[in-house]
Amino acid sequence: MADHRTAAAQPRVGYRSPAPDDPLISVPVPLVDDDRAGLHVRLFGTHEFFRLWLAQVVASLGDWLGFLGITILAASVGLAGGGAESGGAAVGLVMIARIVPGFFLAPVAGVMVDRWDRKKVMVACNLGRAAVVATLPWVDTVLGLVVASFLLEIGALLFTPAKEASVPNLVPLERLTTANSLSLVAAYGTFPIASLLFALLAGVAEWLGRIDALGFLEVNRTALAFYIQGLSFVVSALLIATLPLWSPRVGARPDPDPDPAPDPDNAADVGPRPRRIAWGETFYELKEGWRYVFINPIVRSVNLGLAIGLVGGGMVVPLGSVFSITVLGAGAAGFGFFITALGFGVAGGVIALSVLQKRIDKVRIFTLSLLTAGLSLIAAASVSTLTPALVLVLVLGTCAGGVYVLGFTLLHENTDDELRGRTFSALYTLVRLCLLLAFAIGPFMAELLNDLSARLFDDRRVEILGVEVFLPGVRLTLWLAGLLVLAGAVLTGMSLRAGRLGSKRDEPTPSTSLE
Repeated sequence: MADHRTAAAQPRVGYRSPAPDDPLISVPVPLVDDDRAGLHVRLFGTHEFFRLWLAQVVASLGDWLGFLGITILAASVGLAGGGAESGGAAVGLVMIARIVPGFFLAPVAGVMVDRWDRKKVMVACNLGRAAVVATLPWVDTVLGLVVASFLLEIGALLFTPAKEASVPNLVPLERLTTANSLSLVAAYGTFPIASLLFALLAGVAEWLGRIDALGFLEVNRTALAFYIQGLSFVVSALLIATLPLWSPRVGARPDPDPDPAPDPDNAADVGPRPRRIAWGETFYELKEGWRYVFINPIVRSVNLGLAIGLVGGGMVVPLGSVFSITVLGAGAAGFGFFITALGFGVAGGVIALSVLQKRIDKVRIFTLSLLTAGLSLIAAASVSTLTPALVLVLVLGTCAGGVYVLGFTLLHENTDDELRGRTFSALYTLVRLCLLLAFAIGPFMAELLNDLSARLFDDRRVEILGVEVFLPGVRLTLWLAGLLVLAGAVLTGMSLRAGRLGSKRDEPTPSTSLE
């Protein structure tokens, strides 16, 4: 069939464009003339990605507000039920309800995202999460908060891979690095804004409490946070509903028992047939997705680097405050400076990548960023004063931002559209597992090594080349974490090198004969 599109509608080089007559595609990829585009289009690549980014910003802002609200509500409910220890346990149960579902449901969620209409998935997830959030102001039991957190996490497990899988279909390939940088800003840059807004809600709640017409509503600070979160999900769903997204190609085997052709003489047999849930096909697609993660050299290497890097680098979060107090003598304020330096470093890395994206080798810089992150972590754990530690943490944050953005960009560029949902679900499963390991193992290992150092060395101090070195468990653990990140960088580099050599061997040898 001839291509019915005009010359002006032909896709530019760099887009992952569908075949013009593909029945699974509802709308062609939007095109933008850079010479006449507005500032937001020149920055975001397309009008459509700008709308998706706005939807993510709105939802993320509400999600952070809700996260703060549900944490305080859980502590309050726990305290009311049994004292301070019960308050902490309640918060822990709510956090577990947000983490655990990912281990069991994320892989299946990836299969569903690759099978269903991604736009409908995102819209339904946001509206569903809005409905759950609307009930939270009236929840007064830990069990109710756990169930609500579980349902919210299910929505996030479906929404996130659907969003990530849609990004390459909305921006040119050469803009993917910038797109991922902007997505990182949308996801985490809204946290300080949400924190400030949450603090201001106390005054707003006090003012609203004086209005008699609102007596039927809960108008305390946490309730207002939930109202805003629910509204943000609804606004995000409306923005996404206008996007020209299409259903992905399903990467499953042919149906062994296809439906017979419809009978035009039978009115009941005309029209679309409801799609049956084939669990055998679901498990096949799940296995196919995970197999792709392991056999594709770049996808495998990126997941390997991110996983090992998160286990090592993630230990900074639970151990940073201990290191600031016991080693640097900077107290809790020093840990606040660490977090600030880490945040500025991530922002600097993201901005640098956005500016230099066309001039860098993404694979090489990804590995180099991992290597530098490991070295800076070891160096930061080796100093004993705050200022050089802050500089090194700034470098660590810069590299961490680079690893995140480049990792996602490489996955976007090297994953087939029909497998993208499963690939990102696998990544988020690894992220959850690695962060859980880091948070759980880090403090335990620091305590164990602290006892070992006290037994082996007098006052946990040893003289090396005339310099007395303090060896508490937290410093030893951070050194090991840095070594783990370095090992991840080396393994990632070896995996990428092996993949490139394998690709070269698979290339056909050009013929030298003249015909």
